[in-house]
Amino acid sequence: SVATPLERSLGRIAGVSEMTSSSSLGSTRIILQFDFDRDINGAARDVQAAINAAQSLLPSGMPSRPTYRKANPSDAPIMILTLTSDTYSQGELYDFATTQLAPTISQIDGVGDVDVGGSSLPAVRVGLNPQALFNQGVSLDDVRTAVSNANVRKPQGALEDGTHRWQIQTNDELKTAAEYQPLIIHYNNGGAVRLGDVATVTDSVQDVRNAGMTNAKPAILLMIRKLPEANIIQTVDSIRAKLPELQETIPAAIDLQIAQDRSPTIRASLEEVEQTLIISVALVILVVFLFLRSGRATIIP
Repeated sequence: SVATPLERSLGRIAGVSEMTSSSSLGSTRIILQFDFDRDINGAARDVQAAINAAQSLLPSGMPSRPTYRKANPSDAPIMILTLTSDTYSQGELYDFATTQLAPTISQIDGVGDVDVGGSSLPAVRVGLNPQALFNQGVSLDDVRTAVSNANVRKPQGALEDGTHRWQIQTNDELKTAAEYQPLIIHYNNGGAVRLGDVATVTDSVQDVRNAGMTNAKPAILLMIRKLPEANIIQTVDSIRAKLPELQETIPAAIDLQIAQDRSPTIRASLEEVEQTLIISVALVILVVFLFLRSGRATIIP
């Protein structure tokens, strides 16, 4: 229901040479490969237009709109940042990384893609007890309907002054396990049956199989990839220059660290090449000097 409308819309873009997609619980990833003569910025605009065209065909209950990134998925990340905390949950860290850090880092010159991993968005998980459901005479539809109705935003009223009318809306959606547990889902012999009576309700994340670790601690990973035409050293330097500003904006209880940086090995390789060139030039000059036996003749091009 998500991949098919997007694939049909994206497949109409000119210059697409290959399209692959993969779907898992709660996510769909589509990779488009364009012809070499296709301008990447023009292709990006076409991708955004295709996403907008398919929006009306996507499920209305999606937690967020589809997004796109310009990058070469075959390139390894040039830098990996980690977020850890003794106070915030993994879901809260993931939410902070996706809504605050990733968009900011994506705007740095040379950065093409910031992939956030290690967890997923916060969610309340309800583990139903079949025996308790049977004993209380509660069906799965009763639970589903009660939970759905508890998360429907409806106008709470209106104000009028004769010429104008204002609707009053409040966000009274349930957000935590503690708020869900007393939710009435059924009445049995005149008594209220609450969700906590027939289920274990816990604060968790949408995908419990997605996890990250650093130094034996749970962590959120921000995997940064560069644009195909970007210089890796310049991009890494730009990210490092931005880090102090990022660290000032995050809560004190969150620790932001660099877990991996590909630039040192590349810098070392460049230094080795420079040294090799210097030695080669020196040897050539020495050979010419020994052959000509004249310093003046040696320096004349």
